[in-house]
Amino acid sequence: MTAESDETLEHAIADRQTVTSDGTPTERLTEGATFHDVVTHVDDRGTVVELFDPRWNWHPDPLVFVYVFTIRPGVVKGWGLHKTHEDRYFVLQGEVEVVMYDIRPESSTYRQVSKVVLSEHRRRLMNVPAFVWHSDHNIGSKDAVIVNFPTIPYDHENPDKYRLPLDTDLIPYSFGEAKGW
Repeated sequence: MTAESDETLEHAIADRQTVTSDGTPTERLTEGATFHDVVTHVDDRGTVVELFDPRWNWHPDPLVFVYVFTIRPGVVKGWGLHKTHEDRYFVLQGEVEVVMYDIRPESSTYRQVSKVVLSEHRRRLMNVPAFVWHSDHNIGSKDAVIVNFPTIPYDHENPDKYRLPLDTDLIPYSFGEAKGW
């Protein structure tokens, strides 16, 4: 080794393990957040994917309300929290990093930040538990299209939605220069 390589290695930070040899993430997921992998069927005409089927027994709450939202490339939607319901996401298009911060004192992941990437390349359902702050960051190069199957219908007169600014000191996470609210 040369003096130059020794000096650069003194300042280098070694990568840490992020997955096991079988592909399982090493990061602990927010308690109560779960997934259901789905299959996108492809043929010469196009694709078809099932978004939700109660026979999967993925989530105990019934399907009661559905909406679609989009996020432009590089933009963050959040921080948001729900007290009375869970979000259940499905990405139709794009790549979204869901960042969660658990404020439930009884949770094994209390005060933990957890990040999950949802993508059109690996479609799956994901729920975000109640009382977990979460932000959705489009990390792709095109608009992200997300379907949400919340566990209760939206109440226009009394929304179950609480917000903090992206740069809050109350959550130990930074989106850097990303824009949003």
